[in-house]
Parts: sequence; structure tokens; C-alpha cells
Amino acid sequence: MNDTRPSHRRRFLRHAFRVATAGAMPAAATAAQAAVAGGRALSLLHTHTHERIEIEYAVDGLYLPAALSRLDRFLRDHYTGEIGVIDPQLFDLLHRVGQVLGCEPRFEVISGYRCALTNARLRESRGGGVASHSLHMEGRAVDARLPGVPLAELRDAARSLRLGGVGYYPREQFVHLDTGRLRHW
Repeated sequence: MNDTRPSHRRRFLRHAFRVATAGAMPAAATAAQAAVAGGRALSLLHTHTHERIEIEYAVDGLYLPAALSRLDRFLRDHYTGEIGVIDPQLFDLLHRVGQVLGCEPRFEVISGYRCALTNARLRESRGGGVASHSLHMEGRAVDARLPGVPLAELRDAARSLRLGGVGYYPREQFVHLDTGRLRHW
């Protein structure tokens, strides 16, 4: 069953979740944090390298070091090949977004880790559209989309968790998610 469109039941449950949590976002974030006990997994496709990874990265509240290393390599700077250390909370954020949306976290990744050189080059070539101290350089940000989920829904789900920064880029077809301070643009 590869149909990525949400069922009517899922839509109803998502709507009910949003209504139930309106005005109670800190409680929703606490509930989402509690829901990550047990196994946590991600399925990612990198849009630039065309690599795929399906991996369980945590079990019973413990991160799996070998899985984190594989994810670090997967989210490497695709321009230079430099591998950074990715904040495991970023993986939890992606996983939680999938839970809020009621779907498998099968993300398409546009950008993960960026070395300082790549960040500077992108900043120069994109007219300042790249932050000089981007959290991508710290392994704390990812630009992604979730096939079958409208970008605005992805953005809203991430914002509802109140766990970091969320940037909305509809023209470029991605949402920026990070483990930095709470903010959105």
C-alpha cells in the first residue's frame, strides 16, 4: 500500500489533535517527547546524492552510536563530502513531526550538514538568503519535505511541537527544521 495520501480517518485525527492542542502547545510538546520512548526510526532520501537510508537510530530511549554515525555520513555536506556531527535531537524532531502528521517519517532531504566554506559560498551566491552562522554548520538543521504532505502542513506540524526553529520556503519546496531556539519565518 504505497498511497501516500492521508486517509479520511488520518485527516480527522490530525484535525482533532490540532483542536485538542490549540492553546496547550507546551502540553503537546511534552506529550510528543513522551511518545519517543521505544524504537525510533527514519526513512530519508537525499535529493542531491540520491542516497536512501532507512534506519532505527534509538531504542528504549538510547541512541544507537552506529546508526548515528551512518546518519552523520548520510547528511554530510553534499558539496564537499565533509561529514559533521548531527544533533540526535534533530532526528527526534523529524520523527515527532511524522507522529504529529500521523505518517511514516519518510523525508526528502535537501540539505543537512554544511561546512563553513559551503555556507559562505551559498551565502554569497544566494544574495544573503543563507545565515552567516547557520545551524546547518553545527549539525542542528535540516531542510526537508515529506512527500504526500503539503508543505504548509509540514510547517504547521513542526511549529506545533515548539522544539526549535521552523522556516517555510514554498518557492524552493522545503521546510527548514532546527534544534535552535524557538522561532519561525
